[in-house]
Amino acid sequence: MRYCRFLFEGQPQYGLVESIAGTDHVTRLLTNFDNLSGTLEDVSTKRINQIPFSEAPLLAPVLPPKIVCVGRNYREHAAELGNEVPKEPLIFLKPPSSLLNPGENIVRPKISERTDYEGELGVIIGRKCRKLRPDEDVRPYILGYTAVNDFTARDLQKKDPQWTRAKGCDTFCPVGPLVTDEIDPWTGVSVETRVDGQVRQRGSTRDFIFALDVVLRYITEFMTLLPGDLIATGTPSGIGPVVAGNVVEVTVEGVGTLRNPIVNE
Repeated sequence: MRYCRFLFEGQPQYGLVESIAGTDHVTRLLTNFDNLSGTLEDVSTKRINQIPFSEAPLLAPVLPPKIVCVGRNYREHAAELGNEVPKEPLIFLKPPSSLLNPGENIVRPKISERTDYEGELGVIIGRKCRKLRPDEDVRPYILGYTAVNDFTARDLQKKDPQWTRAKGCDTFCPVGPLVTDEIDPWTGVSVETRVDGQVRQRGSTRDFIFALDVVLRYITEFMTLLPGDLIATGTPSGIGPVVAGNVVEVTVEGVGTLRNPIVNE
């Protein structure tokens, strides 16, 4: 299933996204979806006049209780920043206040002189999980996948011993355009970032240092994951600065393209 969150008659709603004659449309409202039960079998739907997905006023497809990120999960990305490959997953948080809707402006704050894009696969948690067993299948705990731009104030990241400022500014976590359970990161999903139409990053989840099951087991060893939590799984090599006037597009295979312009504060 694929779903989005969008404005319908002036109110935020969840909508089912289906392909009709080769074009994606929002075809139904998911009317009891707010609590993200973790299964889609009991979701009620309400038919609406079909809305072309390209014309739907999109919102971030999830309102996460928390945003958990994995740093340096691609070897080449670790190397390009002069860092060693981590021996275990490197975990940090972005605040929910950094969330940004598809199409809205990423704001470069005055306190930073260099801001970078970081395109990533995002994972939406569907069921509460804690201390997952080594032999336990993590897939039942995953609601679906989306695209994330882990936007970063690189100069602040180098200056601060912790990354809260660098990663947590308002608008620094664009997410979307939709969530799908129809892709498989274990077999390989491509992640590509473009700036003003030029490809800057291109990677595959096959190249993760820590596979998704390893990441989820590691996180749940010390932190309970809740329905709606967003996991950003790491960015490929090719990160770089952007300035006001640039447009960043993150394309995740099977999800679509997350597009956000850059402006100055």
